[in-house]
Amino acid sequence: NEFTIGEWIDVIIRAMDYNPEGFEGEKQKMWMISRLLPFVENRVNLIELAPKGTGKSYLYSQLSKYGWLISGGSISRAKLFYDLNRKKQGLFSKYDFVALDEIQTVSFSDKSELQGALKGYLESGEYRVGDYRGIGNAGLILLGNIPKEFQNEYKNVFSTLPDIFKESALLDRFHGFIKGWELPRIKEGLKAEGWSFNVEYFTEVLHRLRDDIQYRAVVDDILEIPPNADTRDIEAIKRLCTGFLKILFPNVNRVEDIERKEFEKYCLNPAMKMREIIRYQLYLMDKEYSKQIPNIKIK
Repeated sequence: NEFTIGEWIDVIIRAMDYNPEGFEGEKQKMWMISRLLPFVENRVNLIELAPKGTGKSYLYSQLSKYGWLISGGSISRAKLFYDLNRKKQGLFSKYDFVALDEIQTVSFSDKSELQGALKGYLESGEYRVGDYRGIGNAGLILLGNIPKEFQNEYKNVFSTLPDIFKESALLDRFHGFIKGWELPRIKEGLKAEGWSFNVEYFTEVLHRLRDDIQYRAVVDDILEIPPNADTRDIEAIKRLCTGFLKILFPNVNRVEDIERKEFEKYCLNPAMKMREIIRYQLYLMDKEYSKQIPNIKIK
């Protein structure tokens, strides 16, 4: 309650092990904070394509014990979902998020089988392997390097993804896109200095906030949704909004606790931008998709 939003953003940046003074401005800080959304909200699915050296691997592998990062190698349905031979649950049922790093170098066994399983899971959080039915709350994050010529949200950036993810119906189930090329390379001046939250404490708080439903109730109450809006777009934007609300305004219990303009600037606008990029990329791949997202307003 006692912090300005600018001060609190800097508190969050330091808790992520970075120095807020090393960023060019608030926009860069917000892109960095958007990486925390799968830490704090159930089943948030993101794609981040970035130049090398922007710290994405470090963040998803070192910050929280509740996440799992896979870097390269081979991925199977058994590893992600359920191993029938060993009767053992996969990563989606064990962690808060699963990040596939260096996505262009990852190989996938049984591609069509895995693609079908991913579609079902990313939509509903359920999966079926043989006669086993499982559930999970883990989000899926795709992390990849992107050549300079593709560092533009209006180019077909999804063309740099592996073939398994070049299907519009599967990509539609990802909630948001992080423009990693907007983030600075990690240099000495970007390392945190001074006082900050202990990282283990900070990520434990984020983990416990995942199941707090009061924030989603605030988002549902504050947004005005057009009646003809696409359901996937709305769910994606609401989920991202809720994550930003938990991180940036954890003191909010009711709609009356937050200024409408602050909610719009720090929760709704960034959420809509992240989904808008997914929607435009889908349009470039498949003209069946509109490039416009719903015109959501604050009540």
